[in-house]
Amino acid sequence: MEDKVKELLGRLPDLEAKLGDPKVTQDQKKYRELSQEHAYLSDLKEAWTDFVKQSKDLKDNRDLLKEETDPEFVQVVQDDIAKLETAVQNSRSRIESLLVPPDPNDHANVIMELRAGTGGDEAAIFVGDCLRMYRLFADHMGWKYETLSCTDSEVGGYKEYILSLSGKNVHRFLQYEAGTHRVQRVPVTETQGRVHTSAITIAVLMEPGENEPIDIDESDLKIDTYRSSGAGGQHVNTTDSAVRITHMPTGVVVYCQEERSQHKNKAKAMRVLAARLAEEKMRKAQQERASLRSSQVGSGDRSERIRTYNFSQNRLTDHRINLTLYKLDHCDGRGLRRSLSSPC
Repeated sequence: MEDKVKELLGRLPDLEAKLGDPKVTQDQKKYRELSQEHAYLSDLKEAWTDFVKQSKDLKDNRDLLKEETDPEFVQVVQDDIAKLETAVQNSRSRIESLLVPPDPNDHANVIMELRAGTGGDEAAIFVGDCLRMYRLFADHMGWKYETLSCTDSEVGGYKEYILSLSGKNVHRFLQYEAGTHRVQRVPVTETQGRVHTSAITIAVLMEPGENEPIDIDESDLKIDTYRSSGAGGQHVNTTDSAVRITHMPTGVVVYCQEERSQHKNKAKAMRVLAARLAEEKMRKAQQERASLRSSQVGSGDRSERIRTYNFSQNRLTDHRINLTLYKLDHCDGRGLRRSLSSPC
């Protein structure tokens, strides 16, 4: 491990020199690639520095314990040793994780689609709850997010919500959120206090990058404009600003009515369309890849699920790794970071 770390860190000086080269800063694509590599090596350097210091402190304390006879001081040293052993193990685990070759798609922007499945109004409300959770998590991670499309529910929440997220490791952390999420609780619409089970589906699509543009022939598109519905004032209801795009060869339909400008709505709808077509292209090229959109979201039935949120029992279960924790009340945008590999 030490040899590998030193080999990687040996590239830092050369990398920093390149980042300071005016020619490199003018090439945004190259500069972005070098910046991402520099950030990765900086994280590795920080983890390695912590590991070396903690290992030295641990060795010094163990040597001191052999010479010390005072019971009170021995206890203090033993407490420090216990803490340092945990810290050393955590630092080692962090280094080992960083040494795994990063996926080139880790930092790719994603489009996340949340849709209400089985459960009617309660499912739509849960879409709103999960949307808030992901937004809080994005704020915690320093990511940027943007609403691309949404359909409000009459009782609150959303029948459908589509947003884009961008930032460091956004695809790495969110790609495994795709699937059916189940909620068990007493809905606000329930008058007799009965627990209901509802489900929503989440799809996580990777936005095509500059290196892999998706060519969309305008002649293959059917573009309809119509008046936006829902809240938004008089302007929303008096202009044909909403856009619906149908890709005729595949039958994929996307729409957007979030902006007052028809051009802006079309641009957002085209982003969603490009992401869906890119996903289809990858599916055909690699049938074994689990990012097939239809398999991600399933049917939205209660029996299909990757995670269950049981409010009445304060329980969260991730069915993929067979882990159940009774601290659902602690799960928010910050707790989600742990839930991506193991719930909260």
